[in-house]
Amino acid sequence: MPPDDAEHSESGARSAGGDRWFSRTFLLGAGLCLATLLLLNFFVVRPFGVPSESMEGTLRPGDRLLVNQLAYDFGRHVQRGDVVVFDGIGSFLPYASEASATQRFLAGFGLSSGSDSVYVKRVIGIGGDRITCCGSDGRIKVNGAPLNESEYLYPGDTPSKVAFDVVVPAGKLWVMGDHRSDSRDSRDHLGEPGGGFVPEAKVIGRADWVVFPIGRWSSLGRPAGFTAVEGTGGHGGQR
Repeated sequence: MPPDDAEHSESGARSAGGDRWFSRTFLLGAGLCLATLLLLNFFVVRPFGVPSESMEGTLRPGDRLLVNQLAYDFGRHVQRGDVVVFDGIGSFLPYASEASATQRFLAGFGLSSGSDSVYVKRVIGIGGDRITCCGSDGRIKVNGAPLNESEYLYPGDTPSKVAFDVVVPAGKLWVMGDHRSDSRDSRDHLGEPGGGFVPEAKVIGRADWVVFPIGRWSSLGRPAGFTAVEGTGGHGGQR
């Protein structure tokens, strides 16, 4: 073989070897990224799309949230004022069946809510709380302390047009939407199996961030109005 042909052959072999190395490296990197994303979605944060107007004032239909699935691990409890994403089977949907394996898999990628049983609401009361509505001042009271909801209640809404006086069982939550006149929440399930109380065990996580649309990027903290009811009962104050 002439020298020039040998050089071209050797150069081509090196080029082909380099292409194969690049392809393997690229595929390995993509695989690691996918595995990391899967782990994050299933165990750390989970994307969730807001499906309705029930949380308006804070969240809009179509908002994309990142739900912190570790917020209540390691002995930490749900707190009054938290915005939580939960499975309503056994409370809001007492007769519904559990999500299928396919639905749960798609939910891990944020391609599905997991089933039509997943909701986002604000926690008003925790286990042990007595919640009443509404007194002469028109405000919800938690363990006798009036709750200031001006920070998040939908403009023009009253705290509730439905009167109630409930004691939240241990391990359960009383949840309501911020858009009270357009929210089906714990109030609507009084008298049903479960009484509208959501088991803490059914909470998927705490909604911590709005990440889409871009103009609505924000974090979701606990409203200051809930400090007035801290220490009045339940397991409040634990985090």
